[in-house]
Amino acid sequence: MALTESSMINLGVIAPDFELLDTVSGDTLSLEQLKGEKATVIMFICNHCPYVIHVNPEINRIYDDYIDKGVSFIGISSNDEISYPQDGPVEMTKHAKAAGYKFPYLFDKTQEVAKAYDAACTPDFYVFDKNMKLAYRGRIDESRPRVSNPEPLSGKDIRGALNAILAEQMVSEIQYPSMGCNIKWKSNY
Repeated sequence: MALTESSMINLGVIAPDFELLDTVSGDTLSLEQLKGEKATVIMFICNHCPYVIHVNPEINRIYDDYIDKGVSFIGISSNDEISYPQDGPVEMTKHAKAAGYKFPYLFDKTQEVAKAYDAACTPDFYVFDKNMKLAYRGRIDESRPRVSNPEPLSGKDIRGALNAILAEQMVSEIQYPSMGCNIKWKSNY
């Protein structure tokens, strides 16, 4: 595991479209089908990363707090399933159930979606407004696993962005990169 930070792409970019296998439902779903009425949270996550495992409870709490407010949530795993079979679609299905995910958990087999979003690590969070313009990218909050005095999970960075979008206010441009395991790229990347 190489500790990696988000790439922090430019705010205001339009979300790149995609169509991927949802390992929860078994359906192929597009961004157009999944986007929210007021905001869309796209999360590059995976099954085994300790940083993702650490934030999973807060991801689920944020989902529960915002799903009825016109916000949609999409999980995407882009890790190479050949070198990391624990991140393949069958294991993703099992993990989504065990982790209590209520959102689609999509498999980016070609890794083209991760490249289009310039995703670098897991977890890597992107929040888009109702026009699918990037309003926030980076961390969920300052909590990290494996530190002697960890900050408790609060989701304050993502919650702050969502609250601003829902109130039709500007999201603060002071945003911090996420930090976690690097995306496990295929050897030809």
